[in-house]
Amino acid sequence: MSELNDVPLIVAFVADLMFTTRIQTVVDYLGWRVEWVETAVSIGTPHSPTQRELPGESLYGPEGKLFEQITAWRPALLLFDLTNRQIPWQRWLPILKSSPATRRIPILAFGPHEDKETMQAAKSLGANWVVGRSRFTSAMPDLLQKYARIPDVKLLSASCAEPLAELAREGIALFNQGEYYKCHDALEEAWKQDQSPARELYRGILQVGIAYHQILRGNYRGAIKMLLRLRQWLGPLPPVCRGVNIAKLRQNAAEVQAILTELGPERVGEFDTAVFQPIEYTS
Repeated sequence: MSELNDVPLIVAFVADLMFTTRIQTVVDYLGWRVEWVETAVSIGTPHSPTQRELPGESLYGPEGKLFEQITAWRPALLLFDLTNRQIPWQRWLPILKSSPATRRIPILAFGPHEDKETMQAAKSLGANWVVGRSRFTSAMPDLLQKYARIPDVKLLSASCAEPLAELAREGIALFNQGEYYKCHDALEEAWKQDQSPARELYRGILQVGIAYHQILRGNYRGAIKMLLRLRQWLGPLPPVCRGVNIAKLRQNAAEVQAILTELGPERVGEFDTAVFQPIEYTS
């Protein structure tokens, strides 16, 4: 992993200057990073009160921009100020928590403790934890460290030093033969049999295979959904894991997504499958 990706990231949907200053101070103290989303417009998602999106990955419009940015950032924690009226958290919380691409990201929300209706609404809509503003202010370092989802880099690196499972070799061989659908079973079974942190390697490769299979079927939406989801599995892995060149696989998946997005659903049949690259791995 790059040095920057090793640093935990918080995405804060906060605009109140008092809180942004305090949050920045705590984040700096922890040695983490923060991305500020003060308004829906600032993330490229204009706030339209009349627009409604169903739960799940939204590929178009405001929520499509939200998913694209959040999956690209891969934050350790999402932080919502419930008094920020420029963020449509009532709509964003349920779609973030219902999407396989983002639902594992923990969400911490804070608001006036006396506004029990708002606090309860945030909880019911998907926030993992909701605290009062005063408690958030006084216990901020502890709360951020307690609720952020941070991979154990040393443990993951040690797990990646272990040999590649035989079932995974079979799955990768099928992948490299262009059998993107058939590689699924072997990789899924390898994932099920492995309880170590590096097992996510197998899930990541599996989902790349599904994405490429969907492109061959002309299923634009299915392919984009898989390409968004796989970032959470491949993103935390080091450049090489169990002999697999993860850096190259990530780069190829990103290239495929960029080309596919440019083509759009109407021209998915024009996708040049020569862009698909085999997985490189060593014994």
